Amino acid sequence: MEPVDTLIFARWIIPVAPPGKLLEDAAIAIRDGRIVALCPAEVARRDYRALEVVHLSGHALIPGLVNAHTHAAMTLMRGLADDLPLMEWLNEHIWPRELRWVDPGFVRAGTTLAVAEMLRGGTTCFADMYFYPDRVWEVARETGIRARVGLIFVDFPTPWARCPEEYFSKNRRLYEKHCGDERVGWMLAPHAPYSVSDEMFRQIAAWSRDEKLRVHIHLHETRSEIEESLDRYRQRPLSRLDRLGLLNERLMAVHGVHLEADEMSLLAEKKASLVHCPESNLKLASGFCPLSELDKAGVPLALGTDGAASNNDLAMLGEMRTAALLAKGVARDPEAMPAERILAMATLGGARALGLEDRIGSLEVGKWADMTAIDLSAPETQPVYDPVSHIVYAAGRHQVSDVWVAGRRLLKQRQLDGIDWPALQNEITPWQQRLAQPLEL
Repeated sequence: MEPVDTLIFARWIIPVAPPGKLLEDAAIAIRDGRIVALCPAEVARRDYRALEVVHLSGHALIPGLVNAHTHAAMTLMRGLADDLPLMEWLNEHIWPRELRWVDPGFVRAGTTLAVAEMLRGGTTCFADMYFYPDRVWEVARETGIRARVGLIFVDFPTPWARCPEEYFSKNRRLYEKHCGDERVGWMLAPHAPYSVSDEMFRQIAAWSRDEKLRVHIHLHETRSEIEESLDRYRQRPLSRLDRLGLLNERLMAVHGVHLEADEMSLLAEKKASLVHCPESNLKLASGFCPLSELDKAGVPLALGTDGAASNNDLAMLGEMRTAALLAKGVARDPEAMPAERILAMATLGGARALGLEDRIGSLEVGKWADMTAIDLSAPETQPVYDPVSHIVYAAGRHQVSDVWVAGRRLLKQRQLDGIDWPALQNEITPWQQRLAQPLEL
């Protein structure tokens, strides 16, 4: 018998790749953090000897969910300024509080809280965009989650930097200090077309080209963003990014709510990814992303939650359901974006957007064992005719029982490993008190 570290038996294994594959009463074998076999249960019992055996008799085992757009530390602002338009929300509530309160301690506590929430919701990898990326990197390393951390750029002073030169110098030092980590890596994260100058974009494009780094940016989120760009640059934002050398396979365009047909074709032609954040778009009334049209155009698609300050959660299972239902409503087609396609967006699609599709996003031999177990034996998901359909349309994050990243079990029967929840709660309370203070004080 071949020795392995872990052998997991599950009622269903949903590899995601190839599409349509579903294994029943099957097992997955893991050694040194990677998948070495997917096979029928009886074959696994015959051929493998494991140090740890896990039985998931009523569960579906899927690739770990990839949350392709977050502002993790903003979880400390959950529910702080709800039911407002985007620019009023930013200008009058979020940005003033960030200038006053955001510091390394804020980012560390908020990111740890976000990671705890994401792991309990089945997310094994996240893409982040926020200040003090060094603290985000540290939290990801310490907690065991996989991440791609954004090196933030805006064209005005923030808690992270005071001028364009400082953004580049601090971000370059940080990138060089922690370059080459397999699990926690870097992206370039210019905030948005309306907050970054042409010169900053040119330098970011050159850095991205030279180091093959992903560029993570809000794009075509609101009509006002497009109107401002036409006013100031005589170009729509996507055309401006193309002119500045940013529209290519390394671009992760977030939101894409207001896109014309020729822009969808251009995204597909350039192989740029679109990260869909349906619940944030709905809550901020930004509009309806034409998801089905983007899919038909061949645009690579991923799914994200955005920050908890505008969502108000980091629940990818809920995001999948919203994305599927919204796509059908917008397309007026019940067959638009079926459950299997949405699950692929939330797993392999996110991995592809991050340039990690050869390592995560599907359960295949040789890939890292990033996996999520969802208990479908609960009353809310019985009976089970189609486990993929249930995961997208019926299951809730409370049904995520276990989570592995690179073979390490970070969530075991709903209990976190590596995050001290009572201690974290004690950190959160003082931040809540500070953030709740009136802005004029």
